[in-house]
Amino acid sequence: MIHLQRVANEIKNIGLYDLVLQDVQKIAGTTKVTEDQILEIMAQEPQILEDYKQINIEYNLSNIHIRDIDTSNVDESCKKEADEINSNLEHLREIEKYTLDFEQSSTLVIIFSIEFFVLFSVQYFIVLMDLKEWQILIYSIFASSIAVAYWYAKKEQKKYAVNSKIYEEKYAKTVELIEKLQEKGCIKKSDLIIATCEEHV
Repeated sequence: MIHLQRVANEIKNIGLYDLVLQDVQKIAGTTKVTEDQILEIMAQEPQILEDYKQINIEYNLSNIHIRDIDTSNVDESCKKEADEINSNLEHLREIEKYTLDFEQSSTLVIIFSIEFFVLFSVQYFIVLMDLKEWQILIYSIFASSIAVAYWYAKKEQKKYAVNSKIYEEKYAKTVELIEKLQEKGCIKKSDLIIATCEEHV
């Protein structure tokens, strides 16, 4: 459900993907790469496509480059599958963020940021406000916050793992359904492709 021609075009022309473009240029050995060269390099080096997808997830852009099926134009015999595809696509877009490695997710960054803020606050209260007699209590509170942060991080990590698995299974099922409807002549996959990201226009 990712449109590779769109990926190549965006890597070449959209500044958001400059780091990916630089990697492509290194592999190609030239700063002037064509979209066809990018497609060839992506086929040889799957990490290029993975890096592109990761950037999209970090910036809340979807890697699902197909639109929902307009069920009003679909034959009655295919409506059930078309509705299922649309429902799946909606759910996939909702949980797509969980396909990012938890270690590279914004959730973990937020947890660490809060802990650094708490540590700074601890130092502020002890040193600047001359609360040395309270330092054991204050450090105990800080230690408790670390324990809570660790528990929350583990909970979120589990959520990422569960949702990532759901995403993979539902993604494969949706691709299968789309192929099935195309074979039955109910839809044309090419009509569903979103060739341009509106956020980039």
